Amino acid sequence: MKKKFVAVVATTAMALTVSATSVASADHGKGKEKLGSLLSGLVSKGTITQSQADAITMALDDAKTAGKAVMDKNRAEHLAVITSTLGITEEALKTRMRAGDSLATIAGANKDALIAALVAHENKEITDAQTAGKITADQATKMKANVTARVTERVNDPRPPRGPHGAKDQPAAAGLKMRA
Repeated sequence: MKKKFVAVVATTAMALTVSATSVASADHGKGKEKLGSLLSGLVSKGTITQSQADAITMALDDAKTAGKAVMDKNRAEHLAVITSTLGITEEALKTRMRAGDSLATIAGANKDALIAALVAHENKEITDAQTAGKITADQATKMKANVTARVTERVNDPRPPRGPHGAKDQPAAAGLKMRA
């Protein structure tokens, strides 16, 4: 019974950890501190062992690293679709976006081709996720239903995302944060 309880606690802590990952990135690590405090309290009470708490913390760190790698890969793929469709360099794209140009403005007469290329790319990503068993067919259908509208909105959006302190320091490319 105690093993089952520990498994439930560990699973719950892991679920909270996934939610805390987003919070941690937004609050400069406070979410991780809160999780550490929660785990420490569970260890003190004897609910879980220090080894289990360490395993949960390590799983969180591993998941965060893996998630960042996937986001970086996806960002690079989207950027490649944009630059190859528009026939411009990444640096030229970044420069124009820092100047306040939207992708639609940069694309000019190629705007529809850019939207079509990004929609095709995102639909392929959704199909790949479904094929890999990461999402269901129903989820894929629902996600694909809004792709064109979402991509079109991002292509037409002239506002680059704001940096952590409100400065317009990183341009966006169809929802992408690009590094200088």
